[in-house]
Amino acid sequence: TLRKPISQSSMADWASKNLNMHTQGIFRRRISISNMLSWNGGSIKKPMLITSNRTIKKEACEMFKLVQSYMGDRQTRMDRNHVALVTVTKCWSMQGLRDELYIQLIRQTTDNTCYRSLAWGWELMAISLAFFSPSPKFQSYLEGYIYRHLDSDENIAQRIKELADLKNKKNSKSRKKRKQNTEDEGLPISTYAKYCYRKLQKVAVTGGKKGLRKPTVEEITHARNAIVTPSLFGSSLEEIMLRQQDMYPGNKLPWVQTQLSQQVLALGGEQTEGIFRIPGDIDEVNALKLQVDQWRIPSSLSDPNIPASLLKLWYRELEEPVIPQQFYKECISNYENPDAAVAVVQLLPELNRLVLCYLIHFLQIFAQPSNVGRTKMDVNNLAMVMAPNCLRCQSDDPRVIFENTRKEMSFLRMLIVHLDTSFIKGLV
Repeated sequence: TLRKPISQSSMADWASKNLNMHTQGIFRRRISISNMLSWNGGSIKKPMLITSNRTIKKEACEMFKLVQSYMGDRQTRMDRNHVALVTVTKCWSMQGLRDELYIQLIRQTTDNTCYRSLAWGWELMAISLAFFSPSPKFQSYLEGYIYRHLDSDENIAQRIKELADLKNKKNSKSRKKRKQNTEDEGLPISTYAKYCYRKLQKVAVTGGKKGLRKPTVEEITHARNAIVTPSLFGSSLEEIMLRQQDMYPGNKLPWVQTQLSQQVLALGGEQTEGIFRIPGDIDEVNALKLQVDQWRIPSSLSDPNIPASLLKLWYRELEEPVIPQQFYKECISNYENPDAAVAVVQLLPELNRLVLCYLIHFLQIFAQPSNVGRTKMDVNNLAMVMAPNCLRCQSDDPRVIFENTRKEMSFLRMLIVHLDTSFIKGLV
């Protein structure tokens, strides 16, 4: 879980040290921090965050216009998908821009009187978190901001009304007014905040999109859809089963697990040297992930390392590991006892038990001597590469992690050798 977010005073302290204070008027008066972090309809002449990089300084000002365009606060000829793609690609390619984007989004979603604009700002934050994380020094600040919006819908509606009333009084004699929109359009802000909170937790660990291929419009659309439709990757087993209920109501196992496993075998994975150890091309794996999340398995696959790598990723990214955390100590305590190791499996929740047994049955195919001769992946190697995807050590102590890694491998080895999985045959 995420550590407890930093306090409001700590956030203010961080802002005072890292914000690139702007000025206004002919006397160049400094803008207060609260104004610096409140919605702005105009452009900015320098970045929000302090930087000495000239390229970042220039790109940050242009990016602010893109953020405004996505949120509907600036006219543009580009559609919103393309605006998001340009914005995300800039930050994905240029690491120094990422914190700048997140602080700009924080600004534009603070004291914003237009609900539609506000929602689109949060939407862009959610999309961005699918591709890259903030820097470690900025993560706590972003965490704190998102955390304060997890149950904020009533407060936001009240704040929008107060600000709208205030602006209407000020602008009563002026023709230039921003269109007010206080009614709910689409999702509550708390829905975006809860999604961003979970996504930040994951992306801080995984690091976001990898590979050499730049983000695509299809990936942008997929990232937006994931806000309301849980992905088959990074969700809980229960969520995944719930999502597939309409398409595969009779299935007792996750479709993604069985399909990827079958693809590995169909492409001759059990006769491929280094299977599960040699990674598939990361861009090909990303492309397959996008297809699988739309219930599609392309017929053009030829390298078994691609579905094998994605299958490992699916296990690794599960919100809770296949063997839930409450059974972890029991597993590493019984890593040398076959009967005790098998007994732990019987204690697991039914869905976890079936998913784990399917995995073990799958690995037992590769552990057969006739296959090991070709793959060079014996039971020890299989246990070594798959154990981190089934068990997660919660300790931060390197010595504990090192010692437990050996026990995790031994536990999984016990299951591959001794667990009876014959009942799994034919189960989907």
